Amino acid sequence: MDLRARVIELVERSGISPRRMLGQSFVVDEFLLARLIKYAEILPSETVLEIGTGFGFLTEMLSRVAHQVYTIELDRRLCQIARELLRGRKNVRLIEGDALEVSFPEFDKVVSNPPYTISSDLVFRLLRHTFRSGVLTFQTEFAKRLAAPSGTPEYGRLTVMFYQKAEVELLEEVPRKSFYPAPRVDSTVVRIRLRKPPFELKDAHMFEEVVRFMFTQRRRISKRVVERFVSQRCLPRAALDEVFKLPQVERRVYELSPEDFAAVSNALS
Repeated sequence: MDLRARVIELVERSGISPRRMLGQSFVVDEFLLARLIKYAEILPSETVLEIGTGFGFLTEMLSRVAHQVYTIELDRRLCQIARELLRGRKNVRLIEGDALEVSFPEFDKVVSNPPYTISSDLVFRLLRHTFRSGVLTFQTEFAKRLAAPSGTPEYGRLTVMFYQKAEVELLEEVPRKSFYPAPRVDSTVVRIRLRKPPFELKDAHMFEEVVRFMFTQRRRISKRVVERFVSQRCLPRAALDEVFKLPQVERRVYELSPEDFAAVSNALS
């Protein structure tokens, strides 16, 4: 029985109706699962984190190549089914809970088809941890935002904050037929690698605040947006004078590079 048939059979036999509000859509292409593992280049000594266990098919495949697998699933119904499939897999620990709230164990790599509804929050949470790399499937629109160059419609706060800590590679587009039920959006597999920040920051919190505020007015001239930021935060006028010395603030917000945002932040710090 192929994976699609197994998933459909489990859905029908268990009476589970995939919850769109949770972003539930199960991979039914075993070759896609195999490629995710190949992309991740998992070593026998490594610990892998998976977000969204589902029925446990990817989990089981990961357990064959990794030293330890931690997998997190919110839906109790799926946890019960996955535990049956994973019975006897001593190197697998299934954590029942919300991936945005439970404590993450230490891990080397993350390999996952996470619910698309939590993509942004999940990425920001992952970036607060130390790991080697990740291979994940995201909605194509979201994946493009991670890798967007400045000046494009997809470029935004997510792009800049992600760029500061990691680099991303878009590996392949995934057809909708690879999922059950088929999602209403296109999907893309990405590879994430953490790196040292490509620029220095005097104050990381200031950088985050500047980026967040400026992208609320992405099409305005940058110096006018910074002027408003300084006024609202009651920062000294001297800081604004330093920003106005930067030639890039004559451009619109969405035209600034991540390095430009760093320069603005450092001038204000």
